[in-house]
Amino acid sequence: MILRTRLTVPLVGSSPVTSNLKLALVESQDLNTARAWQLPFDQFSNRASSLTPSSVSFLSQIGIWTHVDSARVQPYHHMRVWDGLDESSAISFSSTSPPIATMTENPNLQRALLRRLNELPPFSVYDTTKVASIDDGPSNWSGRLDLSSYPSITLSSGKRLLARLLVGADGLNSPVRTYAGIPSRGWDYERHGVVATLKLTEGETLLEQQDIRVAYQRFLPAGPIALLTMPGNYATLVWSTTPEKAARLKSLASEDFVAMVNAAFRLGNVDLEYMSGLHSGHGEEFAWRCDVMGINEAETQLPMMIESVQDGSIASFPLRYRQADSYISSRIALIGDAAHTVHPLAGQGLNMGLADVQSLAKTLEYTVQHGGDVGDEMYLDRYNSERWLQNNRMLGVTDKLHKLYGVGRGPLVGIRRLGLKMVDQLDPVKGWLMKQAGGVST
Repeated sequence: MILRTRLTVPLVGSSPVTSNLKLALVESQDLNTARAWQLPFDQFSNRASSLTPSSVSFLSQIGIWTHVDSARVQPYHHMRVWDGLDESSAISFSSTSPPIATMTENPNLQRALLRRLNELPPFSVYDTTKVASIDDGPSNWSGRLDLSSYPSITLSSGKRLLARLLVGADGLNSPVRTYAGIPSRGWDYERHGVVATLKLTEGETLLEQQDIRVAYQRFLPAGPIALLTMPGNYATLVWSTTPEKAARLKSLASEDFVAMVNAAFRLGNVDLEYMSGLHSGHGEEFAWRCDVMGINEAETQLPMMIESVQDGSIASFPLRYRQADSYISSRIALIGDAAHTVHPLAGQGLNMGLADVQSLAKTLEYTVQHGGDVGDEMYLDRYNSERWLQNNRMLGVTDKLHKLYGVGRGPLVGIRRLGLKMVDQLDPVKGWLMKQAGGVST
């Protein structure tokens, strides 16, 4: 049984070995809404993800990627990252085949997943349904079976289900993890991620003239700002900043919000701090500062100017670090945000969840092939051993980057500058970093 609040669902039914397992999916939302999702060609959801080549390969292998609307998908082949306190401290990554990553909207993936599920052997789906409680199963079922080790799930409809294996894909505050008694440790970053769908001015950078799409990320003291390319002249924004600044950004008029985003990629921190304190007039202030400082709109190392923000697309969410002590217990497996929550600066959240799914599906296939019990902790440990350490490494890297670039003064800034410049000149090191971010083991 799978309790789900996210996209991440293990398609064990897509394997001939595990196709005979009886499956049930419990989903709190109405799946008909996800099935019917549709937006005009010039509008994009602000819930978008950067998929690594490994994630796209996995989605292709299990038959989901063919159902993704390719017109709403955009690979990018070049990425430029730089320090907001030193414009010369930058690093660039390039890869043509495969691309560095592929951008698509989460609803596009969800709809594709549901279409793929329709092609698989039927299984029970309980959508628009919440979990009322999770308890131990009966110790004397039908007067002859001890099922006390089986999770017993009571749904909001009153229906009760017993699970040989309960997979928790039920988010940060996972009821499955709570039932299993698995601690989750971490902290809140006291930062919010501001997201929005943006339209760029017409034109192309030098790289884009060569059909090379570029992603941009600038590390500011309050947090990084990233502009990730979407089809056409559209992009998705992820700006990590303090809760107070996030609230202020969301309260701005559209033209002022656009000016703040343009400024965040071009102005120094002192200028940004001043502009963030304004209640209005950001566009005029930004234009004046560009004129005084001689900032060229056609600067090739920067993204094209933002022209507008899509109505209703500005939103924010709190940033957290979480890692469960274990991803398994007897008849329990955790995947995605139920197991771990990562800072979005590396765009790895969904990729880590998909890797969990792939690993768990392989573990269940191995268990069935060897005549094992899919809920046996001894077999599930194959999944836990593989994913916990890999995820912990990625969590550690993103956490340290957040803390490293959150320092605005002192000797650490100079060390950071020197280190980034050195790495940018070492192609083997950059290649290794790309492989790690892309999910390629070495």
